[in-house]
Amino acid sequence: MACVPTTGLYSIGAVARMVGVSVSTLRTWEERYGVVVATRSAGGQRRYSRNQLEQLTFVAREVQRGMSPGDAHRLLAHRGGAAAEAPPRPPEGVGLLILVAERDPHAAGYVDYFLRTEGYRVEVVSDAVEAERRFALLAPQLAIVDLLLSGGLGGPLIERLTSSSARVVAISPLDAEEVSAALGADAFLQKPIDPVALVSTVRDLLGTSALTRATARSPA
Repeated sequence: MACVPTTGLYSIGAVARMVGVSVSTLRTWEERYGVVVATRSAGGQRRYSRNQLEQLTFVAREVQRGMSPGDAHRLLAHRGGAAAEAPPRPPEGVGLLILVAERDPHAAGYVDYFLRTEGYRVEVVSDAVEAERRFALLAPQLAIVDLLLSGGLGGPLIERLTSSSARVVAISPLDAEEVSAALGADAFLQKPIDPVALVSTVRDLLGTSALTRATARSPA
């Protein structure tokens, strides 16, 4: 029986990187076992909730310990989709750099405050041209980009940034999950942004959360 998914957040590419398996492995697991089933956007793209990320991390961890993928999925289903055995939260103050491209100074200050509280270094810019310049100069590990930046230039900016090794989170006051997925963003957050969702998303994508540090990278 499939586990009931919640709201989609992460792209399949982002989840594959965080879990440590290939995109094709995630598709195979879904089609073969039907336990963790991604939601689909209107364009047919897979989107995963954080709960589903936890479930897939659990499966990947058990497979690395020697369990077959089928048995790992059956164990997850037996537990009702609860991914147990989460390791303790790692220390704060990771010091990684995040670029925040946000047109609203108040919203930018809000994001800046919560990320710095977690120990991240933050560079805030308010227009697309400066965002691209600072991105090239500073090479941040993650960029948070407002889709409406500079009158709607946030979208083209995201497309260009996703060609780098940095992770990209799209944000917007509009329900733009479909648009962000098409642009290649790793995740989408709708404004006003919940600080817990903000921090957990950033930590997951950067591999600094207990969840994503739990699974060592290995061939799928």
